[in-house]
Amino acid sequence: MVKIITLLMLFICSLLSAQNVNLTVAVSGLKNNKGTVRIGLYNSDKTFLKTTYKSIVSEIKNNEATITFVGIPKGEYGISTYHDENDNGKMDRNMMGIPSEDYACSNNAKGFMGPPAYNDAKFNVNKDSKANIVF
Repeated sequence: MVKIITLLMLFICSLLSAQNVNLTVAVSGLKNNKGTVRIGLYNSDKTFLKTTYKSIVSEIKNNEATITFVGIPKGEYGISTYHDENDNGKMDRNMMGIPSEDYACSNNAKGFMGPPAYNDAKFNVNKDSKANIVF
């Protein structure tokens, strides 16, 4: 009986993991190799640019960085990334509150008089995918 339950649990776990995918993010166009690139993955309009669903920090080589979010559920996402040149763990801003470090979003989303909107940055991930972000 224990063997049957164990096999049943393994089967259910394999079905659940089949719903997850990998998302590779390639960042290019960075102006130098100083510091790190910080990449945030968001899964809703409410949390976009506020609270990441997942985040990864990557070193920079040849003015590029590539990371992979492993085992994320299929669905809708937006990406925001910035070049943390001084590697202090936060996006630096000037006295007016405008970012002084380079940043970019998925779909090349840009804000007008403010940050980009989730609706402009969102995209669907239904299988293993790759997103390219150019600074």
